[in-house]
Amino acid sequence: MFNIYIFILNNLRNDLKTAIIRKAHFNAAHRLHNPHWSEEKNREIFGKCNNPNFHGHNYVLEVKIIGEIDPKTGYVMDIKELKEIIKDEVTDKYDHKNLNLDVTDFANLNPTAENISAVIYRNIKNRLNENFELKIRLYETERNIVEYPA
Repeated sequence: MFNIYIFILNNLRNDLKTAIIRKAHFNAAHRLHNPHWSEEKNREIFGKCNNPNFHGHNYVLEVKIIGEIDPKTGYVMDIKELKEIIKDEVTDKYDHKNLNLDVTDFANLNPTAENISAVIYRNIKNRLNENFELKIRLYETERNIVEYPA
């Protein structure tokens, strides 16, 4: 009976994908602005978010890794490793920074929540095993949330 349980458990681990999610937060300022448009058009499209003196958000980030459970460790991925990747690729780069002025990722890219989530995805994905699926969910506010990829 015990051997049947182990067989079933091992098969479940190998056949089903599981997700782990790590949350992080960072505080950053930005200005939404298209340099190819007039000041008037930028104000019309971006409103308060086009403030030339910038504005800030307390971002909440969820990083979701989807993969198979390793039968040796019982992990999809070591959460400590994911924590370090997020620290290196997101919080150390973005926390208490002006995204437009201080972060090279946005030197030529408008730091909208959509673009921020896509850049975070790219930077984290480059550090992961290719077998993992990745989803990024970025809360710019409690009501404004972006998920990448959709």
